[in-house]
Amino acid sequence: MNILDVIKHRRSVRDFTDRKIPESAIDVLVEALQWAPSAGNLQSRKFYFIFNEDIRNKLAQTGFKQDFVSFIARAPLVIVACADLRITSRYGDRGTHLYCIQDTAASVQNLLLAAYELGLGTCWVGAFKEEKVKEILDLPDNLRPFVLVPVGYPARTPKAPDRVPRTDAVEFVP
Repeated sequence: MNILDVIKHRRSVRDFTDRKIPESAIDVLVEALQWAPSAGNLQSRKFYFIFNEDIRNKLAQTGFKQDFVSFIARAPLVIVACADLRITSRYGDRGTHLYCIQDTAASVQNLLLAAYELGLGTCWVGAFKEEKVKEILDLPDNLRPFVLVPVGYPARTPKAPDRVPRTDAVEFVP
């Protein structure tokens, strides 16, 4: 599969089957997270792989919308992506307010693309109460949860959403 095809065909999946994710696929997802670029190669991020149904249900309750509960809880795996705020020691406020977020986002994008190539569905979820997630997972103060990613085999795949025109998205400066 060519990378541009993966990018163009990956979708946000919110409906999963009960099929178990094999360990070999989990290993690929971990590698995809680890090999993302990061500021100063500090790799200021940490990921929690949640298979436990009770914890997934609790995480689902942290959403701002009611429909959030259903698809988060039904995914066989939820990955909680956290930025590690200790990057401040090297990059100051810019590290805390930008670089660790970029590091985490780059890793999550790698994860989404690798999952799609494996036939897995994912959804980037940011609409949740961070403090509740921190409490559920008993996260240390230096970790800030930024993204929840439900992962599983898609029960259905949504069609592609429209994109803004190229002329609105990109400006070429001679």
